[in-house]
Formats: sequence, C-alpha cells, structure tokens
Amino acid sequence: MKNFIDLEFTENGPEFPLSLISIGIVREDGQEYYATVDFEEIPWDRVDNWLLENVIVHLDFSEGKSKDRIAKEIVNFVGPSPEFWGYYCDYDWVILCQLYGKMINLPESWPMFCMDLKQLTVEKGNPKLPDLPNKVEHCALWDAREIKYRYDWLMAEKQ
Repeated sequence: MKNFIDLEFTENGPEFPLSLISIGIVREDGQEYYATVDFEEIPWDRVDNWLLENVIVHLDFSEGKSKDRIAKEIVNFVGPSPEFWGYYCDYDWVILCQLYGKMINLPESWPMFCMDLKQLTVEKGNPKLPDLPNKVEHCALWDAREIKYRYDWLMAEKQ
C-alpha cells in the first residue's frame, strides 16, 4: 500500500535536531491519518517565527498526541509492507523514522527508505505538477493530499 506523507517540524540547522510537530498520511485507497504532537512535547525553544506564523497558528493542540501514541497509530494505519512517498522528503523520512528510535528499530516489513515524488518527476521529464485545488498551505494533511494528487496525475500522464 502506498502512503503519501508530509510532516511539519522544527529545523534550526546543524545546532539542533529536527522535531516532529504534525504529520499527515494519505493512503492510496484515500484513507487519511493526521496527528499533531502534544503541546507539552513541542520543543518551543526551537520554534522560529516562520513556524509560528505559517504552521503553529493553524494547529489545534486540544487533540495533540504523544509521539509514542502517534508512532503506534501510524503502524496500524499504514498496514503491513507499506511503501512511503513524499515530496522533497529527506527530512520528513528521518523524522518519521525517529519515532521508532534507531533505523534498525523500524517496524517489521517497513522499508528503510522513502520514495520521492520529485525524483519521479525528474525521471518523467520534470513536468510542472498541478496544485491541489483549495489547498491549505503548510498543513501536513493537505500537503500529503497534494503529494497523492500529484502522484496520481504524474502516473496518468502520457510520457
């Protein structure tokens, strides 16, 4: 089962580690998963103005979850032998994997890599990808929906 992922996270360069804020996953069958990290687990000292103005302002922390709970829910949601797709997703993949500890601790049958839609786009001649109509910017679930939308469009295009 293909799973299209996007994560919002802290990123402050080499001095600080990356830290999950929210995650959206859309399966190829259209089922969706979305979670925001519990308010108390956000490393607020690493949240910059851009995150505050573009991501945090849109989040509802009343339904925040622990990272441990999110990790367990993701395993149940993606099912056995998942395939993961992102868009410019190197950091997203690292942060997702960090939910499980070391790389060797990934759930059984999970790949140790994520497929990147940008790489597929380049392989197909780098066409301009369509935007998802009515998209909400910098929302992990909307971004995951857009990745699936673009993947479906790219796979349907005659190259």
